[in-house]
Amino acid sequence: MLLRSGRNKLPDHIEIETDTSAVRIRLRANPRAQRYLLRLPADRSGPVLTVPRGGNLARAERFARQHIDWLIERLQDRSDHVSFLPGDIVPLRGEGHVIVPTGKLRGLIATGRTEGGDPALFVPGADDHIPRKVTAWLKAQARADLTLRAGFHAGTIGSRIAAISIRDTKSRWGSCASNGRLSFSWRLILAPPDILDYVAAHEVAHLKEMNHSDRFWRLCEQLAPQTPQARVWLKENGLHLHGYG
Repeated sequence: MLLRSGRNKLPDHIEIETDTSAVRIRLRANPRAQRYLLRLPADRSGPVLTVPRGGNLARAERFARQHIDWLIERLQDRSDHVSFLPGDIVPLRGEGHVIVPTGKLRGLIATGRTEGGDPALFVPGADDHIPRKVTAWLKAQARADLTLRAGFHAGTIGSRIAAISIRDTKSRWGSCASNGRLSFSWRLILAPPDILDYVAAHEVAHLKEMNHSDRFWRLCEQLAPQTPQARVWLKENGLHLHGYG
């Protein structure tokens, strides 16, 4: 599929799938370009990959995959990014919660409802400290939920988890090392509980099957019957979760 061949044209776009999302990238052939270039236009029309003369689809896809973490970070920094400031809406376990300052310098973050009945996170401390406090609290909530669900699934298949860590990975929701250590993205706490449960089951299944074979997927669905629907949800909504915090 060389660009200099008139018979073989590039497709309009490609989709780069990661464990966290499917990112649609438009392709633009430019015979004057000297190299591949991935950019985010100011008109917010979505990522564009320029393909130079002599380029091809396979190289374009490889270039996009090599820079997918960078692209997700740039998408995360857009103007619609939610910084966890007073009044922002946080999708805690899939349900929007408005951040409400308590006006107190000390205390713990608590869930509740506003006078109007909307779900809320009541956060103490100075306003400029609220983003840091909310992020730390969400990470703690993620650790608690993931520890619970991963432990449940590990018990079901008779496996042992060596340790669980909570991180902020860009291109995967979780991982399982050969020594039994599991790692998860804290942003899973923003998704509905069934989604978090699926990712916990997915990584626990790797304790038995360190691959993505048919046998692995059968085990994953035994642990989390919602696996097919959860995979679709993450591909459609995963990138959105990177716009918080």
